[in-house]
Amino acid sequence: MDALHALIRDFSQSPTWIEAAVLAACLALAYFASRILGRQQPPDSVWFGRRTVDGLMFPLLALALAYAARVGVETLLLQPVFLLRVAVPVLSSLVLIRFFARILANAFPKSAAMRLVERIVSWLAWGVAVLWIVGLLPAVRAELAGIAIHFGKSQVTALTLIEGSLSATVVMLLALWLSSTLERRLLDRTIVDLSMRKVAANATRAGLLLVGLLFALSAVGVDLTALSVLGGAVGVGLGFGLQKLASNYVSGFVILLERSLRIGDNVRVDGFEGRITDIKTRYTLIRAGNGRESIVPNETLITQRVENLSDADRKFNITTNITVGYDSDVPRVQAILCGAAAAQPRVLADPAPVAYLMNFAPDGLEFSLNFWVSDPSAGTVNLRSAINIAILDGLRAEGIDIPYPQRVVRLQADAPSPTGPLLAAHVAQASAPPSTA
Repeated sequence: MDALHALIRDFSQSPTWIEAAVLAACLALAYFASRILGRQQPPDSVWFGRRTVDGLMFPLLALALAYAARVGVETLLLQPVFLLRVAVPVLSSLVLIRFFARILANAFPKSAAMRLVERIVSWLAWGVAVLWIVGLLPAVRAELAGIAIHFGKSQVTALTLIEGSLSATVVMLLALWLSSTLERRLLDRTIVDLSMRKVAANATRAGLLLVGLLFALSAVGVDLTALSVLGGAVGVGLGFGLQKLASNYVSGFVILLERSLRIGDNVRVDGFEGRITDIKTRYTLIRAGNGRESIVPNETLITQRVENLSDADRKFNITTNITVGYDSDVPRVQAILCGAAAAQPRVLADPAPVAYLMNFAPDGLEFSLNFWVSDPSAGTVNLRSAINIAILDGLRAEGIDIPYPQRVVRLQADAPSPTGPLLAAHVAQASAPPSTA
């Protein structure tokens, strides 16, 4: 209660209008300075954000100016201050909230759990600010320091746990911020290859998070020498229970470093054909033309046969087969097939579509049409269907016959059977074309 009475006394004795004018000037100066400095910054910047005031720079500058103004007013007027003293804890809480919010938004842009964490941090920060303003924060700290928690022979106070957890969280957030900044500002500009950029980003983030974890454990008070025992246990676990998991992680880094498979390559793995959309540290995502997505462990890509359909050439070959009658004009059929493929805008002009006479099939001449595309991710089945329809229309317009399958069944005369005429009639009916009547 003494702290609250002192706060009320300072409010009644402080030059309120002068403090309000000074505080308004500090906020305006911080806003315009942040706006000028953030003109060339991206909208996802942690320092400036999208609207200047939702970044970290504005409350940080406002806090520095308000604290300097508080010291200056107290020195010049020799009177207690109220508004500027209240503004310092409020702006400090705002700096902490902006720091958490911007870094979590950049590291986990679509995570609902991170939004919940942001709300919890906001409420805790404002609660600490209220305790700071009314002067109850030292008393709360003293009460927390008196609550002891025993872990075996060790004794830890509640205040130590809270401060250590806060320090660990800040260190981990700084590691996330630094890794995302390096990935966005340095790796995206210096490394053109997507696979090398991915492995560099993963290695950078893993290294910084490891360093941040060590600093965080040290801040909490954990003896880092005890981690040697934990490291030995983890090594034994990797050798037995986590062998497959470790193999997949190592295989992922090998794939990214060797660049035998890249993001965007069209591959065929165990009969599944598609485009590599992402290479994770444990598995690789392959999306087929029909939209299905396969999750392939990285060890499979290292130990089994993988067909890279676009390793040396980004052109993707598609084929379709057609059979026409033996009396058809072969050059005319080839022209119709190539024209149907060339009429599609997705089909490449170089190399041009080409049709080959592949086989003398039992039912007619079998042709194979080959054409190439550069965007198989847009779908191959839909393109093949459109070309087949154009081929069918072109052959019908030219009067070229597409024969029905024909089969001949011979019955030996020396082995008459009462079911022979019925069988012959059934075969003839199955081989005949459907009636249009």
